[in-house]
Amino acid sequence: MLALGALRGDRSRVTRTAVALLLTAVATTVAFLAIRSLSQTSEAAAHAVIVLGSSAVVLGYFVAPILAGSVDQLDPRRFAVFGVDERRLPAILALAAFVSVPSLALLLVELAVVGVAISFGAPWVLAVLSGLLTLITAVLAARVGMALSARLLPERRSRELTSLFALAVIVIAVPVGVFVASLGWAGAVPPGLHSVAGVLGMTPLGASAAFPFLVVTDQPGAAWGAVVIAVLTAAGVTAGWFALARRALTTTERPTAVRERPGLGWFALLPASPFGAVAARSLVYWLRDRRYITNVVVVPIAGVLTVVPLLVAGVPLSIAAALPVAVMALFFGWLPHNDVAYDSTAFWIHVASGVRGLPDRLGRLVPVVLIAVPTLAVVVSVTLAVIGRWSLLPAFIGVIASLLLSGLGLSSVMSVLAPYGVSRPGDSPFQQPQRSRGGALGQASALVGAVVLSVPALLLAWPPLVDPEASTAPALWTGLLVGGAVLVAGVYVGDRVFERRGAELMEFVETV
Repeated sequence: MLALGALRGDRSRVTRTAVALLLTAVATTVAFLAIRSLSQTSEAAAHAVIVLGSSAVVLGYFVAPILAGSVDQLDPRRFAVFGVDERRLPAILALAAFVSVPSLALLLVELAVVGVAISFGAPWVLAVLSGLLTLITAVLAARVGMALSARLLPERRSRELTSLFALAVIVIAVPVGVFVASLGWAGAVPPGLHSVAGVLGMTPLGASAAFPFLVVTDQPGAAWGAVVIAVLTAAGVTAGWFALARRALTTTERPTAVRERPGLGWFALLPASPFGAVAARSLVYWLRDRRYITNVVVVPIAGVLTVVPLLVAGVPLSIAAALPVAVMALFFGWLPHNDVAYDSTAFWIHVASGVRGLPDRLGRLVPVVLIAVPTLAVVVSVTLAVIGRWSLLPAFIGVIASLLLSGLGLSSVMSVLAPYGVSRPGDSPFQQPQRSRGGALGQASALVGAVVLSVPALLLAWPPLVDPEASTAPALWTGLLVGGAVLVAGVYVGDRVFERRGAELMEFVETV
C-alpha cells in the first residue's frame, strides 16, 4: 500500500511538472510572437511596450521567489558539504542559475526584443548588450530574492503568510491592471504609458531595455545615462548575490529560544503579544464563523444595490457608480461596532488574562482592515474604469479613508459602550435573540456618526466629480486627516471604556 501511494504521488508530481512545462512553453511562444509583432508598429509604441514589459519582468523575477516561498534548489548551504571552494561557489551557482526553464524562457524573449530593437535601427552591439544586461539583472535578481526569502522568511511558508502576500498583490496588481485595460488604446499605446515608460527607462528596472531606443530617437545624453544605470544595476545585483551567498556559507544563524509549535496558524504568524493574540483570535473568528462571513458578504451586495434606484431615477452612470464605494467603506467601518457581543463566553479570556484595552481595540480591527483594503482597492479600480476618470482617485481615497477610519474609530467605542445581543455561535446568522440591550444606540451611533464626520470629505469630493477641472487634493487630505483623527480618538476612548467596564462586559456576553 505504501509503495502504491508513493507511485501515485510520483505520477502526480510528474503530471504537474509536465503541465507546468507545457504552460511555460505556450506562454513563451505567445510572448515571443507578440514582441516580434512590435516591429510592425511605430518606434514609440515598441519603446513603451518593451520598457514596461522589461520592468515588469525584472521586478517579477525578484519578487516571485519571495511571494511563492518555493524551496531554493541552488541554496549555497546545500553545496557546502561537497568541499567546493567557498570563494568560487557563488560564481558557479550564478552560472547554474542561467540553466533553468525560467532563464531559458527569458532568453528567448530577449532574443525577440533584440530583433525588434535592430529592426528600428539600433546598432546590433547595443541591442545585444541590452538583452544581456536585462537577462543578467533578472536572473540574478531572482537569486537575490530567493536568498532573502530563505534568510528573512520562514522556511515552511504558512497559508496565512501566503494569504497576506496574495492580498498585497491584489491591492497593487489589480488596480494597475484595471487602469491599463481601461485606457483608450485605439490601436496605439496611450500617451500616459509613454510617460511612464520614459520614467521607468531611467530606473534600474527598465534602463537596460530603454537605451537602444533612446539611441534610435537621437537622445545621446539619456542613452548614456540609461547605459550607466543598467550596468550599475547588473553589477549591484551581482555583488548582492555574492555577498548573500558568502554570508550563507560562512555564517551560522544563532538559534532562537522560542519553541516552534506546528499548526498555530495566525497565532504563529502574528507577534507574541496581547495585540497579536487578539488579532489572531479575531482573524480565526472572522474567517470561520459564518456570522462574520455573512456580514462581510452582505457589504458588497448592499453597495451594488444602491446603484439601481439611482439609475432608475435618471442619475448619470458616472455619478451613480461612485456611490457603492462609499457605501461599502461605510459598512466595513461599521462591521466591528458589536464585536464584543460576538465573542460569547470567549471574552472572559481577555479579562482573566489581564489584556489591556488598547491591544484589544486594535487587535479586533485587524480582520476588518485585511478584508476591507483589498476589496475597496478592487472596487475603486472598477469604479474609476466605469467613470473613465482616473484623476478622481485622490478624491475617492479621501472619502473612503474618512468613512472607513471614522467607522472603525466609532465602532471601537460602541462595541464596549453599547453592545447588544446577537445570535450564538453555531446558530443562524439571521436569528435574532430575545434580548437586545442597547442595540439601537450602538448601531445608529457608529453608522450615522461616521457619515456625519465624513460630510466635509464628501462635500469636497463633489466638485471634482462633476467638474474635471476641480482639484481633488482638498478631499484627499480632509478625508485622511478626519478619518485618522477619529480612529485614534476612538481607539483611545475605547481603551478607557474597556478598562472600566471589563467585568460588566464579561457578565453581558455570558448572559446574552
